[in-house]
Amino acid sequence: MAAQHDGPQIPATLIPGDGIGPEIVEAVVQVLDALGAPFAWDVQQGGLAGITACGDPLPAATLASIHRTRLALKGPLTTPVGGGFRSVNVRLREEFGLYANVRPVRTMLPGGRYENIDLVMVRENLEGLYVAFEHYIPVGNDPQAVAISSGVNTKAGSRRIAEYAFDYAVRHGRRKVTIVHKANVLKALTGIFLDTARDVARAYEGRVACDERIVDACAMQLVLDPWQFDVIVTTNLFGDILSDQMAGLVGGLGMAPGANIGPDAAIFEAVHGSAPDIAGQGIANPLALLLAAAMMLDHAGRPDLDARLRTALDQVLMQDNIRTRDLGGAASTQAFAAAVVRRVK
Repeated sequence: MAAQHDGPQIPATLIPGDGIGPEIVEAVVQVLDALGAPFAWDVQQGGLAGITACGDPLPAATLASIHRTRLALKGPLTTPVGGGFRSVNVRLREEFGLYANVRPVRTMLPGGRYENIDLVMVRENLEGLYVAFEHYIPVGNDPQAVAISSGVNTKAGSRRIAEYAFDYAVRHGRRKVTIVHKANVLKALTGIFLDTARDVARAYEGRVACDERIVDACAMQLVLDPWQFDVIVTTNLFGDILSDQMAGLVGGLGMAPGANIGPDAAIFEAVHGSAPDIAGQGIANPLALLLAAAMMLDHAGRPDLDARLRTALDQVLMQDNIRTRDLGGAASTQAFAAAVVRRVK
């Protein structure tokens, strides 16, 4: 039975997703119910479930729901290989202008290769090489002899993501923002990003420190000395790669939540995929999606519930020593969720 919630419920879209998605989403909903059921869910389909329901991995009803609620929590969605379907996640970012991809990583289980990691990736989500302006040039009898791809970065897009990163740092009491680029080689494409981010940084002098790294040096230094970093802001492709590397510092994608933020909507998710090989076995780790739900609570104006959830997760992992198999324990998805429910009540 759900506890009483404080104030009106917040409308939100819930997309169970594919593979392990329905299992981990169910676990997260149980925990949120124990926190007082802060969200009024509109359940919609996406991915393979969307194709089964109506022939589209991103059904019109799902889009309409997010347009109405402007807030969504989604399980992992599968875009079928072949069949002409574009990436569901890319379509969602474009549809709702989700320009900021925020991926925090934090050490939750000591004893790994790195201790006390606490980093945040702020990745530009709509520009760069992921615009996928691509084509082939034929040579002789080979129609695909040469592949050409154009990246696009704009001053407006670069300013918007840099301002988001510095505002995030101020709001969350972070000490520094590192601008990551490749302007030594891609002088136009990432030079415009670097120059614009530098300009934004000047407006935050005295409040947030700023430094810069070339992306390859950043990748190396994340392995050698990750504690020198705090918030990293970078372009789309670099952010995608470095955020997975950062997740590796704390145990992998099973510990990695993500938020996709736009001016009028926000979608929260686990960074990992649908893991069809373990779907239906009840062993999936819901931690990344629980952390995404915590981010969603903070975004929706319930930092009190965000803090309660994060505290409960730390207690379950460290005091109760209840962990799923991927974290070295034996707990099922449901057992882990039940342990978190006991802690948040």
